[in-house]
Amino acid sequence: MVEPVNLRQFRKRKQRADKEKQADENRKKFGISTKLKKSAKANEQLKSVRLDGTKFDKKD
Repeated sequence: MVEPVNLRQFRKRKQRADKEKQADENRKKFGISTKLKKSAKANEQLKSVRLDGTKFDKKD
């Protein structure tokens, strides 16, 4: 005898899998890679260090 299948649960499982697949594709398509994030952060720190190096203290 064949085991009965709950179609509602089957549909929900399929829908969740489809949503996860779409989310993964969107992450790849629109996400910023870790390498680029680290590079941008390093550039910001370098700019900050250079800017701080050009400051001078005002002595009263």
